[in-house]
Amino acid sequence: MSDLDQVTLNAGDKSVVLPVVKPVLGNNCVDISKLTKETGLFTYDSGYTATASCKSAITYIDGDKGVLLYRGYPIEQLAEKSSFVEVAYLLINGERPDGGQLKAFEAELSAEAGVDDSINTLIGSFAKDAHPMAILAASIAQLSAKYHASLDLDDAEQRRQAAVRLIAKVPTLSALIYRHGKGLPANKPDTSLDYVSRFLKQTFESADGKYDLNKDVVKALDLLFILHADHEQNASTSTVRLVGSTGANPYASVA
Repeated sequence: MSDLDQVTLNAGDKSVVLPVVKPVLGNNCVDISKLTKETGLFTYDSGYTATASCKSAITYIDGDKGVLLYRGYPIEQLAEKSSFVEVAYLLINGERPDGGQLKAFEAELSAEAGVDDSINTLIGSFAKDAHPMAILAASIAQLSAKYHASLDLDDAEQRRQAAVRLIAKVPTLSALIYRHGKGLPANKPDTSLDYVSRFLKQTFESADGKYDLNKDVVKALDLLFILHADHEQNASTSTVRLVGSTGANPYASVA
């Protein structure tokens, strides 16, 4: 990492001194916030290949070196010692939960797992061979109609509640969409089960409600959820940030 503290940009008869921002991890960045005011110039970076859009302490990825950190924790450590629900709590709150916090968070996810029966009408309106991601986008957009009052993005609790609802309800919506495509009846999540088991049972149980949980499958899917819990400032994250910055409903932004 360079020790350079500033750079000077010469633009014709004008020059501007730009500070260098130094992250804990990753490349140093030139702060160009005063560039336009002092020179009249914008920057052009097609595809944002050399632009940092925000400061974040959530996730760090170096794909070439195989590094993935959530809140500073190596993914290998979290995969070995944590569950997806623990990791979700960590990503939202910045710290790993203690026993009581984890139990309360699990209970909150269970309480938010259900969806209105009207969602079955929406999902049922799609052809059985429709692409599941398109149906999921429509289903999440429906949440913006239900939770239309939660628009104050400056309210940290409303932001947190939206995140919890999405984490809780997306597995339910996904299960219902899968079942629609397979011609299986709509069902409800079994909130007596843990997060991953609940999703598996709701997705694959037979019409009479029977499904034998396999602990190895539960563990494998839990690990998969951990690995995909966050992906730094990728395309989807950047899109939601851009849409959400307009003050749009958080569910509509995700949809």
